[in-house]
Amino acid sequence: MSLKTEAPGRRSDGTSRRSRTARTLPLHVILLAVGAVMVVPLVYAVLSGFKSTDELSSNPFGLPEHWLASNYTDILGSGDFWKLLGNSTLIAIATTVIVVAVSALAAFSFARFAFRGREVLFTFFTMGLMFPFAVAALPLFLLLRYLGLLDNPLGVILPQAAFGLPMTIIILRAFFREIPGELEEAATLDGCSSFGFMWRVLLPMARPALGTVSVLAVVTSWNNFMLPLLVFTDNTWWTLPIGVQQFQGQYSAEYARVFAYLVLAMVPALAFYSVAERQLVGGLTAGATKG
Repeated sequence: MSLKTEAPGRRSDGTSRRSRTARTLPLHVILLAVGAVMVVPLVYAVLSGFKSTDELSSNPFGLPEHWLASNYTDILGSGDFWKLLGNSTLIAIATTVIVVAVSALAAFSFARFAFRGREVLFTFFTMGLMFPFAVAALPLFLLLRYLGLLDNPLGVILPQAAFGLPMTIIILRAFFREIPGELEEAATLDGCSSFGFMWRVLLPMARPALGTVSVLAVVTSWNNFMLPLLVFTDNTWWTLPIGVQQFQGQYSAEYARVFAYLVLAMVPALAFYSVAERQLVGGLTAGATKG
């Protein structure tokens, strides 16, 4: 009689796989829970937008019995929604261009030049992270009124850019400091000026970091509610977050239409983030692992 025995290597491999599964199981459970918390409200809002208000009251959690697409098509057919979308897009793009351009110049100076008071000045910039917008709301309003920037898109673009500078400078400075000094020396020997080195060498190498800060600036501007509400009293330059509030007040009794408007207002930001997600994660990973 012969006895069959399992090879030690196979037994150890099976044990190691089970141990790895046991170690990662809590992490997977947490990720599933976090994903459910984020996805379930979004799915609920999408489905609620296809219901009538009466059906939403009688059947809040089930699938729509009659899929009512008019809640979405009526909003998409109105010019007001597209006007708000255009305003948000214009303000977000302008804010991002100013933030990235100014921050790149400042971060380059802090990273590549040694001058008296550099760290003190850099600390002064980073202190901007400590002040929330609510603290500066009243002084900012008075300043914008004095400058005549109320009901002007620049009254939102410039303050948004100013509030976005500290974080952007911190991210870009850390990335710029990791670029080898030998590259700058070689560029200088080839007759390249400091600005030429930044424009021709540094910025192309820093595309992941530039992409990261651009995505953060766009998303922050797109979701900003308090500043446009403070600056715009006329509906000419209202953005989507203000439009959501106004629509909710106008159709406060028609919950299904409000859900449809909320979903349509979220779609551009979700679409942009789904496209830019790889750039955002890649830029953060490159900045964390570089060096």
